[in-house]
Amino acid sequence: MPEKFLSEPWFNEVESLRDEAPPPSGPAADLVLNIVVTGAPDGDVEVRMDKGQFERGLAADAPTKITVPYDVAKDIFINGNQAAGMQAFMAGLIKVEGDMTKLMALQSGGATVSPEQKAFQEKLQAITE
Repeated sequence: MPEKFLSEPWFNEVESLRDEAPPPSGPAADLVLNIVVTGAPDGDVEVRMDKGQFERGLAADAPTKITVPYDVAKDIFINGNQAAGMQAFMAGLIKVEGDMTKLMALQSGGATVSPEQKAFQEKLQAITE
């Protein structure tokens, strides 16, 4: 049964799939990015992207922190809609603190998706309400 994006049951499902996740490539391979998702069904959620993996909580040493609305985060991270992120940023819906070059590198490096990454993204979509 699909779970709400970023809920505790969703994180548990994601963690059960961790061994199936393809290794990150490009800028995501070394990136640690703090993300505060606002307006989630259970309240604001603090997560981080750590070398291509979603993790709970923020990293003390992350060079960049973004604040993003729930629906935009879901569109970017679950649906793979990178254009939604750029549109939301240009509309002022995404706030960036720290090293913006890290975020820009991720955006520019996200254009190519391997077949393995696409297949894993489909698994994430299947478990996400």
